[in-house]
Amino acid sequence: QVQLVESGGGLVQPGGSLRLSCVASGSIYSIAGMGWHRQAPGKEREMVAIISRGGSEHYADSVKGRFTISRDNAENTVYLQMNRLTPEDTAVYSCNAVILKSWSSRGIDYWGQGTQVTVSS
Repeated sequence: QVQLVESGGGLVQPGGSLRLSCVASGSIYSIAGMGWHRQAPGKEREMVAIISRGGSEHYADSVKGRFTISRDNAENTVYLQMNRLTPEDTAVYSCNAVILKSWSSRGIDYWGQGTQVTVSS
C-alpha cells in the first residue's frame, strides 16, 4: 500500500514561517505530480501549490511570492515553505501525490491525512 504522511504544522504568529513536509512510502515505482492543498473551517478545499516531477510549479494567487513548493524525488518527499503567514492561511494542509506502482500502470492519486496550520497572535 501507499501512505502519505505530512509533518511540520503548528501554531505560528502572523508574519512567521513554517515548512511542511510530506513523505510518500510503500509500493511506489514513480511519482508524477505532487501538491499541497488546504481547507479552512467552513470553506471548500483549495489548491495551494503543485509541482511536476520535472519541477514545474504552479501556485494559487493568494500564496504567490510567499510560499514555495519543492520536492526530492529520491526521497519521495514534497515540501512547502510558507513565509509571511497571515491568519487567512489558517487551515488543514494536505498533500497529494500521483503514484505509479509499476512502469505500465496508470497513476493513482493518494492523499495524506493533513496537518493543522494556525496563524494567530
